Order: sequence, then C-alpha cells, then structure tokens
Amino acid sequence: MSHSSTGGPAEGDTFDAGAGGILRQPKAVWATAGASVVAFMGIGLVDPILPSIAQGLDATPSQVSLLFTSYFLITAIAMLVTGFVSSRIGGKKTLLVGLALVVVFAALAGTSGSVGQLVGFRAGWGLGNALFVSTALAVIVGAAAGGSAAAILLYESALGLGMACGPLVGALLGNASWRYPFFGTAALMAVGFVCITLFLKEQPKPAQKTSLLDPIKALGHGGLASAAVSAFFYNYTFFTVLAFTPFVLDMTPYKSGGVFFAWGVLLALFSVIVAPRMQARFGSLKVLGGSLVLLAVDVLVLGYGSHTAAIVCTILSGAFIGVNNTVYTELALGVSDAPRPVASAGYNFVRWFAAAAAPYFAPKIEEWSNIHIPFVVAAVTAVLGAVVVGVRRSALTHEAEELEPKHATEDGVTVFAD
Repeated sequence: MSHSSTGGPAEGDTFDAGAGGILRQPKAVWATAGASVVAFMGIGLVDPILPSIAQGLDATPSQVSLLFTSYFLITAIAMLVTGFVSSRIGGKKTLLVGLALVVVFAALAGTSGSVGQLVGFRAGWGLGNALFVSTALAVIVGAAAGGSAAAILLYESALGLGMACGPLVGALLGNASWRYPFFGTAALMAVGFVCITLFLKEQPKPAQKTSLLDPIKALGHGGLASAAVSAFFYNYTFFTVLAFTPFVLDMTPYKSGGVFFAWGVLLALFSVIVAPRMQARFGSLKVLGGSLVLLAVDVLVLGYGSHTAAIVCTILSGAFIGVNNTVYTELALGVSDAPRPVASAGYNFVRWFAAAAAPYFAPKIEEWSNIHIPFVVAAVTAVLGAVVVGVRRSALTHEAEELEPKHATEDGVTVFAD
C-alpha cells in the first residue's frame, strides 16, 4: 500500500517494508527521544505532590486539579499552531522554542505564591510542551532508522518512561518541597535543549506550508475523526485515573510516587512490548476495543474497592493505557492520507480536550455526589470509546486491519509488510 504524496508513507517507505531495530538509532533521534522523556515526565510530575500543593497553597482538590486542566487546554489549542510554526521555521527551531518555554514556565511554576499563579504558569508550560511533543514525534519518525513502526515504538517508549519517572521524580523532590519538582524539570529540559542544539540537524521544511486550519480539515476524514473521537472518550478515563486518583489514595508523596512509578512501568512495557504482539495476533481494533472495556472494569473496581484494591487497579490501569496509547498513535498516523504532522495535530487537538476536562470535572462530580461516581463516569467514557471503535470499524480499517494479516514481529518491533 502506498499513500499519496500529501500523506503517509510513499512507495517503498520503511513504514511498510520494515528495517532495523528500535535501538539502532542516530544521535539526533536519541537526543529528541531523551528530551521527550523529560517532556512526558512533566505530565505525571505533579501527581504525588497534588495533596502537598493543595496544603502548601491552601487550595481545594478541584482548584489544584486545574494544574492539569490549564496545561492540557492550552496543549489542545496549541496543536493547531504547531504545524503552522514548524512548517515555517523548521522542526529543530520548533523543538527549541518549545523546550525554552517549558524551561521558563516550569521554573516560574516553582516560584508560585498562589494556586492561580501556578495554574497560569502551567498553561505556559502546556504551550511549550505542545510545540515540543507534537514536533518530536514527526522528527523521530523522519530521522529514525527502521521506519515509522520503530519510530512510533521509540516515541511510545519515551512516553512510558517519562510517565513512569515523572511521579518518582515528583515524589523524591516533592518530599522536601512541592516547589522542587518544578525546578528539577526546568533543569532537565535545559539539558534537553543543549542536546537537541548539539545533535539534531535542521530537518528539511515541508514543500507545502501548513495552515492553521489544516488539522481541522484533516478531521474531515472519517477514519481520523473516528480515532480522535474514540481517543477523546478514552483520554477522559486516562486522566481521571492520573489526576483524581492521588486524592483518593491519599498517600505520602513517596508512596504515591511508588504507585504511579509502577503504573508507568506497566504503561511502558505494554505500549512497547505487549501491544505490538497483541496487534499482530488479534488485529488493532479488537485489541483496542477489548483493552478499553477492561480499562472500564478496572476503574470501576478502583472506585468501589478497598484501599488495597484501589492501589492494585491504579497500577494495573497502566497496562491497558499502554496498549491503548500505542494503537491510537498508529491509527492517527496511518488511517488517513493527511501528512503525519497534520493528522497528529488534528487528532491531538480533539483528544487533549478530554485531558483538560477530566481533572476539572472528576473532583466537581465528587463534590456533587460522592467519591465513587467520578470512576463510574470514567468507566462509561472508556466503554463509549470502545463503542466508537466498534460502530466506526469500517472507517478505521484502512490501516488498522488491511495491514495486520501481514504483520510480523522482528526483534519485538511490529513491522508493516506491503
């Protein structure tokens, strides 16, 4: 299968042919992936210190949850800008601008004197992260050895490692002061800035500049729109677990960090190792639908079970989230003929709104009802994500199913045969 020049892989692209392994990559790819780890650390960094921030700034859980809402709301909107910017100034400069914004706003977040200031600085952080993360995937795909399959798994590895390390770093630094994790992130991103400057050559600019509306137009494709809507519902569940569960567990930063570190390890293992094998055997859509239903069951037990059950289910949810992340990323990049950065921007524009909504609504729902109901809502949204996959199966089969009977696994990496 070959795509048009406007979109995915062209004839002979290693996305289809497959070559090399995930670990045999040039320095530029490792520099970008390393900075991506730190970028994703920033998402889960505040998890174990949310109660500490609430206490330190005399804020309620719903106020503190705005740290996620402002971050992802700006990230979602900024997705429309990232392609516009990168197609004009190039991938490397876009990465560096994003990193610089994260360094500045993460450092400022550590100096906050009120929850309002902290929420505002997290919004600026979200803008930098959007510029960096969306461009990083395109840069890794463009520069990676082994084609797009290896590149996507490398990107998912960075996501998983960042998600795992974020809560751990947040706990270790946050045990002394809730401010230290923010300063630590700023320092690590500054290192990433230096590495990208030194090792990444400027990527060739696209022949055609991306307009602000291109990601929205890309969503006119039924398959991409279906993937985005399904991912929207899934992300609501994902970020209910990530942003609301720390208040339910009510543990010390160290213990909460340990729980979410284990959660992140499962996320990484299942996204990189388990998901490709399951896809090769059962097909992407069956794996995705089944994983979403199991995630729904998991969050219900999390909400209604004992404290021990809540800990176990929090950790276990990382496995389902890891599988879902990998399958959704492949669907978003492969289901339409839109250029990958444009398809990714449109897809992320939709799904990140749910990441902004869940941290805000979960504590509000608890205030209106009880501590169990936010998890009932999260279970329902996971099931809705699975329903979209089932109902829109024909629109999603362009890449998801046509290629899968020809999948083979090579060194643990899914290879796409033409």
